[in-house]
Amino acid sequence: MSTNGHPDHESDTEFGSDADIAVTAATAIESAGFVRVITRADGDALAASGLLTAALSATNTPFQVTVGRTIADRTERATRHADADAGDASDELTVVLGTVDEPAHEHAIRLDSDERPATLAAADTVRELGSGDSGDSSSPAGTPTDEPPGPEPTLDPVLALAGLVAAGVDPGAGESEWVLESARERGLVERRSGVAVPTADPVDGLAHSTRLCAPWSGDLEATREALSPTGLDLDQPETFDADDHRTLGSLVALDVVGADDATETAATSIQRVLRPYAITSDEYAFATVGGYAAVLEATARAEPGTGAALAMGLDAREPALAAWRAHGSRAHAALESASMGRYDGLFVVGIDDGPVEAVAQIALAYRSPEPTVLAVGSGEAALATRESGPGSGSIGATVEAIVRDLADDGAQATYDVGHRRGYLRFGAAESASEPASDADPDPQDAVVDESTIIAAVRGHY
Repeated sequence: MSTNGHPDHESDTEFGSDADIAVTAATAIESAGFVRVITRADGDALAASGLLTAALSATNTPFQVTVGRTIADRTERATRHADADAGDASDELTVVLGTVDEPAHEHAIRLDSDERPATLAAADTVRELGSGDSGDSSSPAGTPTDEPPGPEPTLDPVLALAGLVAAGVDPGAGESEWVLESARERGLVERRSGVAVPTADPVDGLAHSTRLCAPWSGDLEATREALSPTGLDLDQPETFDADDHRTLGSLVALDVVGADDATETAATSIQRVLRPYAITSDEYAFATVGGYAAVLEATARAEPGTGAALAMGLDAREPALAAWRAHGSRAHAALESASMGRYDGLFVVGIDDGPVEAVAQIALAYRSPEPTVLAVGSGEAALATRESGPGSGSIGATVEAIVRDLADDGAQATYDVGHRRGYLRFGAAESASEPASDADPDPQDAVVDESTIIAAVRGHY
């Protein structure tokens, strides 16, 4: 398949080729009268859910979106609905984005795979739905129908790019080239100097960003003071030209790399945030693709209902930005007061309160001299790693092994995995119907001490 700029190659997964998965999923979705989407709690999967639900809206197919914080939560939901639908001989379909424990049921499918961003899987499926290749125009009996074709789903390339950035993919890299070209051809994005933040206000955007770490991160007043040497009118960002954005980016990079506790990886990490793709269309609520990705990431974990609404294109900009600001402030405050320990191959960050996944990712990018970071908080922990490729092992298998080790020690845990990262929630049993967000951790869940978690993780690094 190589139409409309889609890459010619097809990668293989344990479920078959990516193209086969897209065709199978599109065929199932076209036949469904109602679709439940159960998604992993990260920006990549949230963007994928938005691409899919836009296609469902275009074809007037009713749907529901829920966010599952752990594999156990998604598995329980998918199995429950699939079994109920099968018993009723229903035309309802459950689509899962993210790892699940159970094999696929007749009325439930997993859209993505462990080795590929969910956004790309959803984009392929939407294109199949729009191409008409996933089915035919005949009636169930195989005879032509006189009914006019329905509206064709179209892909939102800006949302797709944001999902890819959230998955750790540079816009236009590898399979995503056609997505970037689509956005450019439609005049939706352009590359410019500066920093990838969601707001036009540079002080607001930089102070709350979890994609960088400078001495002033998390503090609005300190950020404003740090930016004052640029001489820019920070209250009039709409007047910035290319040189102004370049000046801003240069100062930020110097502050990030020059921080007392910055590691060598900080120079590489900040490069991913500079020279962003600016969103040039007024129909989008954010200033840059990278900033859009950061808001998806934050809301997926802190306020998943708001994040789902944002991905679906509903009017959720202000609550989403509020969640992103709170998420960023908490992450930087937690990192600032964290205890830190270094082991061979593992850097441990202990926090009292804060979003463990964001803390782990910031520490990995800017503070850790080791390739893997463990952030441990109250009742939850997160792993983030720079290692990938042959010989690095699967973080999914590693996290699963850690959970087994904890169980042997009498500690119960549920978990999730994503691209180069894992999440653990331990202590009291997690409610499957109300997955926890990082905005309101329950201190009663923290029945496993930090040393137990560290020991279990160290056994695998």
